[in-house]
Amino acid sequence: MSLVLDLAAQDLLFREARTANTFTDEPVTDEQVEAIYDLVKFGPTAFNQSPLRLVLVRSAEGRERLVRHMAEGNRPKTATAPLVAILAADNEFHEELPALLPHFPQARDMFFAERPVRESAAGLNAALQAAYFIIGVRAAGLAAGPMTGYDAAGIQKEFLDGDHTPLMVVNIGKPGEDAWFPRSPRLSYDEVVTTV
Repeated sequence: MSLVLDLAAQDLLFREARTANTFTDEPVTDEQVEAIYDLVKFGPTAFNQSPLRLVLVRSAEGRERLVRHMAEGNRPKTATAPLVAILAADNEFHEELPALLPHFPQARDMFFAERPVRESAAGLNAALQAAYFIIGVRAAGLAAGPMTGYDAAGIQKEFLDGDHTPLMVVNIGKPGEDAWFPRSPRLSYDEVVTTV
């Protein structure tokens, strides 16, 4: 059985999409980022908790503050990408649950009263949303360069607070010259699927 999504869309989102390492200087607008979010916000999370939070780093001063927390190999591309987003998990997401889960508002206190439970749930579900975000960037015709090579404590202190945990930093823009590394191999269906 074939997929319902046409081949061009499959290629745009998955087969031809790559992690970009260089970008053109074409700007990424707030309207583009809002359109991306307005699409990917519909991706599922447990209890509709939606814990992903974004910090868009646009200013030269903000970029300079961020670059110093990036791993050495990630600094040049982060310094030159048209837009950089810090993706973080909101460990206090439960405060939004009465509005996000109106048919079950007691879930906030029933399941998420304890901070360690919230941190675990926020990390997993914000990571799901981060993956949706990367696909959304691709759907907008842009390239994403997600990175986890950075000083997490430094980024948290510089841009977030104790209630938000950084998950990744994503460079966003139109791919530049020599943007791609060679495609790495993938595991086959038979290597990852077990039927019981």
